[in-house]
Amino acid sequence: MKEIILRTNKLCKSFSIGGVQQHVLKNLDLEINKGDFTIIMGSSGSGKSTLLYVLSGMDIPTVGDVYLGEENIAKLNNDKLALIRRANCGFVFQSIYLLDNMNILDNVLTSGLLANRDKKEVFLKAQNLLLSVGLKEQDFMKFPNQLSGGEKQRVAIVRAIINNPMLLFADEPTGALNSTSSTQVLNNFTRLNEEGQSIIMVTHDIKTALRGNRILYVKDGTICGEIDLKPYKEEENTLRLQKLQQFLGEMGW
Repeated sequence: MKEIILRTNKLCKSFSIGGVQQHVLKNLDLEINKGDFTIIMGSSGSGKSTLLYVLSGMDIPTVGDVYLGEENIAKLNNDKLALIRRANCGFVFQSIYLLDNMNILDNVLTSGLLANRDKKEVFLKAQNLLLSVGLKEQDFMKFPNQLSGGEKQRVAIVRAIINNPMLLFADEPTGALNSTSSTQVLNNFTRLNEEGQSIIMVTHDIKTALRGNRILYVKDGTICGEIDLKPYKEEENTLRLQKLQQFLGEMGW
């Protein structure tokens, strides 16, 4: 039986725009299992990014509960929530947000030392992780403006996983990358998932979505369908693509 590491109960999120309440998420119930690579898809304005931010504790639901492990993060104050996110969540965004005045090794170390005061241990781990995503040792002292978009995103992945997060959250992580860089980044997400990392990713890109084993489709603030593609295997891409395209067609994509 799979272990549930995140679940929601009657999750709602509303915003007031011009004095009018906009209901973005509506009574949404969801369970995320350990080891899953969950993809959230949906049209623009469907609520998929809002869902990601509420699940990760970066935003607070208007009504309802979000349990990360046994902790209801929807009921925590900002200080406690920040500690929970630091210990349990990693984030990769379309905009990479590396610190331009630090080299890439220091960008990773800054994040790692927030959770672990053993500088030698964090230093060795940061080096090994940077190598594992395809960066070279001579790149470690480079600054973000000396890297390609794909290289910067791989640094962002390392920064996100340096503290061994329970969940890795990604919002359109390949949205600003070319095809070659996208594939390199996706290969790293796939490898991490094969090693046991649980991932929740928002994307509008079918090629990216193929990497997930569970695809959720969000429409008008609710999950209106899902499909199980099983763990990713490159040799099964054609069949996976057919299944996903059929599913998305049924959802009105």
